[in-house]
Amino acid sequence: MSTKGETLSQKEQQELLEKFDPEARTRHLKGVFGKIVFVGLLSFSLFQLYTAIFGQLASQLQRSIHLGFALALIFLLFPARKKKGIKHKVHWFDVILAILAVGVGSYWPLMLDELANRAGRITDLDFYVGLVAILLVLEATRRAVGLPITIIAGLFLVYAIYGPYMPGFIAHRGLELDRLVQTMFYTTDGILGTPLGVSSTFIFLFLLFGAFLVKTGVGQYFNDLAVAIAGRSTGGPAKVAIFSSALQGTISGSSVANVVTSGSYTIPMMKKLGYRKDFAGAVEAAASTGGQLMPPIMGAAAFLMVEFIGGGITYWDIAKAAAIPALLYFTGIWIMTHFEAKRVGLRGLKKEQIPNRKEVFKKIYLLLPILAVIILLMSGMSVMRAALWSILITILISAIRKDTRISFKDMILALVDGARTALGVAAATAAAGIIVGVVTKTGLGLKLANGLVDLAGGLLIPTLILTMLAALVLGMGSPTTANYVITSTIAAPAIIKLGVPDLSAHLFVFYFGIIADITPPVALAAFAAAGVSGGEPIRTGVNSAKLAIAAFIIPYMFVLSPELLMIDASWGEIVWIVITALAGMTAIGAGVIGQWIRKLMAWERLAAIAGGLLLIYPGGYSDMIGLAIFIALLVMQFVIKRNDTPKAEAQAN
Repeated sequence: MSTKGETLSQKEQQELLEKFDPEARTRHLKGVFGKIVFVGLLSFSLFQLYTAIFGQLASQLQRSIHLGFALALIFLLFPARKKKGIKHKVHWFDVILAILAVGVGSYWPLMLDELANRAGRITDLDFYVGLVAILLVLEATRRAVGLPITIIAGLFLVYAIYGPYMPGFIAHRGLELDRLVQTMFYTTDGILGTPLGVSSTFIFLFLLFGAFLVKTGVGQYFNDLAVAIAGRSTGGPAKVAIFSSALQGTISGSSVANVVTSGSYTIPMMKKLGYRKDFAGAVEAAASTGGQLMPPIMGAAAFLMVEFIGGGITYWDIAKAAAIPALLYFTGIWIMTHFEAKRVGLRGLKKEQIPNRKEVFKKIYLLLPILAVIILLMSGMSVMRAALWSILITILISAIRKDTRISFKDMILALVDGARTALGVAAATAAAGIIVGVVTKTGLGLKLANGLVDLAGGLLIPTLILTMLAALVLGMGSPTTANYVITSTIAAPAIIKLGVPDLSAHLFVFYFGIIADITPPVALAAFAAAGVSGGEPIRTGVNSAKLAIAAFIIPYMFVLSPELLMIDASWGEIVWIVITALAGMTAIGAGVIGQWIRKLMAWERLAAIAGGLLLIYPGGYSDMIGLAIFIALLVMQFVIKRNDTPKAEAQAN
């Protein structure tokens, strides 16, 4: 799309989003349907805020109303098929589906007493309403999220019914259709299960928080701040992309959306400086994908993790545990872009291209809402209350300056935008509920966990490799939320069975589900970045995976040594772990790129990577050996460079 180095227009950004992100492929409605959808989205947000402030409804009521809103709005906003001229028209069958969705969402509130009195028994009417709910969820997921996760959920339903005909150890007695429907819609083990429960509480409120932050202009501020801090350093624009994308991750739960919004600004800047198209796109894709790994507000799946792990774990425990791995991830990308810039001989931006630092730092208060989230979560406040207070703090802080002030109109638009963003998440979590329900009822999770361990010979590393491959494959066609639900119910138990702490196992599958966005052959974030840069998609994906090498290493490290997650580690140990791990990432980055203080020879690159791995892995002996290699290489670099400098000067003269 962008081949001349210009920043993408809003229209081009939207086209790119729609190409790679199913959640962006919505109709642009006007007239009566435009007003209906606007009021529907606003009402959706107001319902969520009301229950968050005054107390949630009973689980089935909260979740079914949330589902009804989401399904009805999806059928009005998302076309059944991608076709020219379809974006402004709602077909009659979409209206019927939306009405059915409202009926499904209203069924639990209207029939609550009768359903409670029947204690699990369902009537013919219950059966047909439940069956329609399943079909509506599958169709809404196909439209708003994509075909792969829909097919997976459908296959799980088929597996539930035809269990006796399945091969080997995955065979089971099978579920009758009425019992399957009853599980899917009339218990909290199916569609109305934990994933949708988290969507209808924590996730929705943090998406609203992100929408309110956007209205302050914080997205552009992230770019300005990044340029002011890193713009003039070696390879400045690439470092700007890393810094701004890490910050953008706090308000965007989508790798593709992050790539398109940040990348339309940073990628042309990198290209103008001299970065290759494939490398410029790769930097943005790797950094944008890492946004979901960045505390305090990580991807939507991190909120699910609180419920899936249980045992009194809080969201703050998860965010705190993810802090060092996230630091290493972005440090790794930063280091490698720095070494690439040195290798190619690229400089930073000129002074006149840097925004006035004094003016930029005057708006530093825009970051206070994010700081507020950290403080509130650290204080032990519930996730929902922290999100509510953060929205209020955002509104109050925005009033400091006229150009960042959120008006009443902006508040209404933020409520609408937040609800629109939540539609894909609601559909994905409802479909994920189908998968969880089948796994629970059939015992498939335990069977697959045992099968995975047996296939790996009962050894931890082979089990981790198989789990990684499963998460990457699922992540190529599923959103992070659904990917995490599947892998946490099927693969994570296998790791836990081998003695790994629950948090380490769940973060392991979480990481690889996200990294799938930049892992070829289906690397959506990298493909979107190639659309901005004009580069070749697969090469961009390969470069992205290379830059994000930390994300393929660190999960193994924190499984083998949970101290990286600050589990049972003192502050002294944590400081030492951070120092050695950062040194390790420096060595690995130098080895992968082939540049440090000077160009590295092949054996030096291998030694640097080996020493870096030893430094990242927390342990007395490994740290000492890794440190010895690191110091030896560093000294050798200085000595050789010092000896080569006079020769180079003599030749020049």
